[in-house]
Amino acid sequence: MVDVLDDLQWRGLLGQSTDEAALRSALAEPLTFYVGFDPTAPSLHIGHLVQILVARRLQRAGHHPLLLVGGATGLIGDPKPTAERQLNDAEVVAGWVERLRGQIEPYVELDGPNPARMVNNLDWTSQLSALDLLRDVGRHFRVGRMLAKEAVAARMASAEGISYTEFSYQVLQAMDYLELHRRHGCTLQFGGSDQWGNVSAGVDLVHRVQRTAVHGFTVPLLTKADGTKFGKTESGTVWVDPALTSPYAFHQFWLNVEDASVDRYLRVLTDRSREDLEALAGRTAERPGAREAQRTLARDVTALVHGAAAVDAAEAAAAALFGRGDLEALPEDVLGAALAELPHAVVGEGARTVVELLVATGLCASRSAARRAVADGGAYVNNTAVADGDAELADDQLLQGRWALLRRGKRTLAAVDARPR
Repeated sequence: MVDVLDDLQWRGLLGQSTDEAALRSALAEPLTFYVGFDPTAPSLHIGHLVQILVARRLQRAGHHPLLLVGGATGLIGDPKPTAERQLNDAEVVAGWVERLRGQIEPYVELDGPNPARMVNNLDWTSQLSALDLLRDVGRHFRVGRMLAKEAVAARMASAEGISYTEFSYQVLQAMDYLELHRRHGCTLQFGGSDQWGNVSAGVDLVHRVQRTAVHGFTVPLLTKADGTKFGKTESGTVWVDPALTSPYAFHQFWLNVEDASVDRYLRVLTDRSREDLEALAGRTAERPGAREAQRTLARDVTALVHGAAAVDAAEAAAAALFGRGDLEALPEDVLGAALAELPHAVVGEGARTVVELLVATGLCASRSAARRAVADGGAYVNNTAVADGDAELADDQLLQGRWALLRRGKRTLAAVDARPR
């Protein structure tokens, strides 16, 4: 059986740690650990998913998870290096707590010999007075160490500075570790690599108050091959909520990752073994054009988050866009999600000739270029070649009564969003 710490290291999921040897020894027996998520948005994103999967790996190795959704810390938010956060209303944050909780629970086992437990730091923070916080918790913190935290230091050096509210965030998060240690015997916390200051502050607080050693480690953040931030598309963050990032867009995101990063993402986001991934890497090296690694990544991660049916629908939609499937057979939501990812133009009443639509969607730079594309046999509407550039898009050509797919050449696509006349 593979040691869980060795597996985390091989997958690139172990960053900084308080004491790796002590951590390895502690993980030799079942322990209770926690990882926290602040409800600063209505959905988890890919970065959160990485942390959840680490929790699941630890649970499968026999350890006891505490999944914390921060109803208290979410009211403040971890300081950003650039600017003060916008504080959300308590009612909004409470609603997001429930949404995030519902998104986390499917990834862990809530029953069995080591069931996961969902916790909310508002349960203990709301009972604490300002005087209690300052006397019982604040006295254990040294301002010099708090100022040294990377995000705090960056804000202190900026013209805007940092509010006392955000500066105090690390006190609240450290208190979470202390409370979970007292209530549930928690002896391990982990978080993203940008959380090392908060993790180490919690370890230090437990040691000062309880006079016992506990552990912490960080998980490196996912980045692109050039080291830049991961998880953004042209339309924004890659969310796990299908209403915010459609399963089709989610699948396409993974399908299009760069070759230099795909192996790392497979190790982090899938359960495939070292042997399986090494074999996959070999096949991909032999036939890079087939992009088998990206296809495997897209299938596995989309199935994990949205289910196998979503993978089938995304692949059917992608095939249909390029004439290898039936556009009209696609369900309305799948078709709309797929076409919404393409460059598109909204057209209403009036002339809707093919030439005008090719220009409106950006497939052709001018009307003359559009006419040349049609004359050369390189213009298509719904995968059917167009012979007359002045032909108007008819209502009965609209897919699901709304959309039309345009193509120039073999692979350049755009969509028309047309309201029926």
